[in-house]
Amino acid sequence: MKPEDLLRHPLPAQTPKLTLNCPLLDGLLRGGIPCGSITEITAESGVGKTQFSIQLLLAAQLPATRGGLSASSLCLHSEFPFPFRRLQQLSVFYQSHIPNNPLDRIFIQPVNSPDHLLDLLSRLESIVSRLNIRLIVIDSIAALFRSEFDNTPLELKRRSSMFFKIASKLKSQAQKFGLAVVVTNQVVDVIESSGNLRIGNSGFLFSSGRRVCPALGLSWANCVNIRLFLWREEERVDVEGGEIRSMQARRFIRVVFAPHLPDCSCEFVIKREGIFGVDR
Repeated sequence: MKPEDLLRHPLPAQTPKLTLNCPLLDGLLRGGIPCGSITEITAESGVGKTQFSIQLLLAAQLPATRGGLSASSLCLHSEFPFPFRRLQQLSVFYQSHIPNNPLDRIFIQPVNSPDHLLDLLSRLESIVSRLNIRLIVIDSIAALFRSEFDNTPLELKRRSSMFFKIASKLKSQAQKFGLAVVVTNQVVDVIESSGNLRIGNSGFLFSSGRRVCPALGLSWANCVNIRLFLWREEERVDVEGGEIRSMQARRFIRVVFAPHLPDCSCEFVIKREGIFGVDR
């Protein structure tokens, strides 16, 4: 597959989708996370990237009647430690809809470098077939490239080449086996002198009062089909008389670009039972 083959194309009308297990969030995405393509979830630390990932790892096991894929899932994680306690806590709320222990059908593999990830993806075909995997989560792609490459033209070119190799493997496997592929990414602060680069539907992105943009730049942005941006805003909560009681964090999800979705957003909350959209 060539780099130009990774450009975004409209999804087929009957593309299977994986539920986020919330009607409001599924409505935002017109059914959920599509199979056969790469969906990126980008946000600063602590907003909810990993929470979304865990919820999807469990939702993949739900039957098709509930928006699931009736299949196992694979998580390739580079952010340590993996939140096993949260996964176990959330799995309790899926047990009534899944015949067996939900944890038995989630496979977790640490990843240490871009080369390690590429090697794993090269051996993925037999694993996907044998274990009936329909969802692959990589959490996070930015962590793998954080210290692997220097900021020189030659190294940046080599990094872009690695992006396309990884994306090509993911895309071909996703299309061949009907996989939903979800990749989390981090954000970096935007320096005013860096210019006003616009990607997809997005003008400027803000989180926690800072102007930010997804990490890894334009080369990586061209490797994903869908980009979802999570952000938070601090809201002052007052009591009668104007006295400040506390600062409350509100979280939001936005479609930055997607071949089948408009630029739209929704507030969400993180509860013990999982992530849920807020209808305001």
